[in-house]
Amino acid sequence: MAPTLADEHTAAAATVPAPPAPAALPRRTRLLALPEVRWAALAALAFLIAFPLDLAGAPAWAWGPLYAVCYAAGGWEPGWAGLTALRERTLDVDLLMVVAAIGAAAIGQYLDGGLLIVIFAVSGALEALATRRTEDSVRGLLDLAPSTAVRLTADGEETVAATALAVGDTVLVRPGERLPADGTVLDGASEVDQASITGEPLPVEKRTGDTVFAGTLNGTGALRVRVDKDASESVIARIVTMVEEASGTKAPTQLFIEKIEQRYSVGVVVATLALFAVPLAFGADLTATLLRAMTFMIVASPCAVVLATMPPLLSAIANAGRHGVLVKSAVAMERLGSVGRVAMDKTGTLTEGAPRVAAVQALPGFGEDEALAAAAAAELPSEHPLARAVVTAARDRGLRLADAADFSSVPGRGVRASVAGRTVEVGSPAGLLTAAEGADGSAAARKADAGYAAARQAVTAHEEDGHTAVVVLIDGAPAAVLALADRLRPGAPRAVARLRALTGAEPALLTGDNGRTAARTADESGVTDVRAGLLPEDKVAAVRAWQERGERVLVVGDGVNDAPALAAADSGVAMGRAGSDLALETADAVVVRDEIGAVPTVVALSRRARRLVLQNLVIASVCIGGLVVWDLVGHLPLPLGVLGHEGSTVVVGLNGLRLLRTAAWRRAAEAH
Repeated sequence: MAPTLADEHTAAAATVPAPPAPAALPRRTRLLALPEVRWAALAALAFLIAFPLDLAGAPAWAWGPLYAVCYAAGGWEPGWAGLTALRERTLDVDLLMVVAAIGAAAIGQYLDGGLLIVIFAVSGALEALATRRTEDSVRGLLDLAPSTAVRLTADGEETVAATALAVGDTVLVRPGERLPADGTVLDGASEVDQASITGEPLPVEKRTGDTVFAGTLNGTGALRVRVDKDASESVIARIVTMVEEASGTKAPTQLFIEKIEQRYSVGVVVATLALFAVPLAFGADLTATLLRAMTFMIVASPCAVVLATMPPLLSAIANAGRHGVLVKSAVAMERLGSVGRVAMDKTGTLTEGAPRVAAVQALPGFGEDEALAAAAAAELPSEHPLARAVVTAARDRGLRLADAADFSSVPGRGVRASVAGRTVEVGSPAGLLTAAEGADGSAAARKADAGYAAARQAVTAHEEDGHTAVVVLIDGAPAAVLALADRLRPGAPRAVARLRALTGAEPALLTGDNGRTAARTADESGVTDVRAGLLPEDKVAAVRAWQERGERVLVVGDGVNDAPALAAADSGVAMGRAGSDLALETADAVVVRDEIGAVPTVVALSRRARRLVLQNLVIASVCIGGLVVWDLVGHLPLPLGVLGHEGSTVVVGLNGLRLLRTAAWRRAAEAH
């Protein structure tokens, strides 16, 4: 016979279960485990040693081998990739940079060539590291779902692999265990923490007929669940799939840059070969012709263009990092400034993600402090998030908490304890506010009836305001109704207003929480576009809909359930303190101190960096264009060509470094 749940409920009520052991952190790839990082580090180290020796006039044997190591370590991988691309009849800028570096070395300009090699090697290493870290966190997400499950059969229980569960199987989930599959509750009652899926800050009561998700954490009750979906079709598995697909999709801007890069590379190579071959065909001197072609290769190389782009973005990244915002790459910083629509999660993003007692409404015959102190004393042994909020509220008021005895917890009802000789119950209105019966029509029964009516009225009012209502009974009489809510982050209304002014579009609230709670948060923060009750795929669908209308979307979130939308969006920002590992890895930027006001500031800083990039590109293009024309129509001396090329690089570099100043962040914080 299959086991019943009576024993499970009795055990859950008798004791408070120990909190489950924290999930193991996903394995992260070590920095030096990536070959791209090791080669880039070796190239950069060799260059940094050779550079001062070369400038100091040391003999060639001192710095020559170091430059050779730099060229070999940093150039072999892009060179090999470029040769592979050539076999597929494509030409990329990596191969062009290697050829330009070799050309520079051929005419004695080892410094220029080494600089090009180091820039591209470090860039490739950063890209490889970002890709691998995202893969690590996606693999870690799968650890949320348990590897085994207890399947119920006609012969009793059997432990099987979670992946072996089939649709229609019945599984038993005991207190403190994670659910192994998406399904429907057949029997039992409990509170399930499903923040990893829906983002709801509080555990959700689950009874017969309710839907549950794989990877969510069961509370104090036992549940018998019918499996409704195969493991590969569960919500947690779909989250993984969506993150992988969205992360592998190239943005339109990236595709455009790749096309330009291909054409530019082909153009420079063809022009260099023509500049070398055509004069030779007419009897020109070999050495002079080679020198002129190599000079062209150097002055036409996009080194200045690369540095025109990177310093403003890297300076903005460094400045943001000093102020608690970690932007993962220059590409991410550039994209932040192009967004025209912002979508935000609620729990942990606009709000702090932890419940608090917003109001204590005493009922006739009791005082606020009396009822709150009794409730906190009864809740003190409980590990439930609502219990911690009640205890914190009582301590904030300086109330003395009496010792509680005979503590018990019943799923779907609440806790019960003896406090100072009185029986105190704290829990859900549905579980505690049963009809008061007074068979003898006594005055005490009529008073109890009036108390229960007042309690129901208070519960309705608080729930309509988007609060979670908790009832306190003392010796069977309603003593108070506690209204609990998630606290809005400081500065959230101003952040919403600034984002609206920066983008020119109304920020949207995308949340898995219920409509009334979402509406209250939206009203407090100033958001008018509210979409509640969303699963992760619903958030992605909203992002895709905006993108199909041509809008660039920024998503701000913190949970596993936000990760697909963060990956699908043009830009993503995660809140760092309580953010899930997957959200932190998927997002383009992380707000370390959870200051929501930093989001519009980093967007404004990105926009200023984009303006400086445009300025630098104009400067670099004019300098490169002038040097190329000079070399083509006249005779550009090699030293002057190098001076002009490096001079333009220094100018655009210094221009970009302006964003390192603290004043740049302050001006961005004031921008609207």
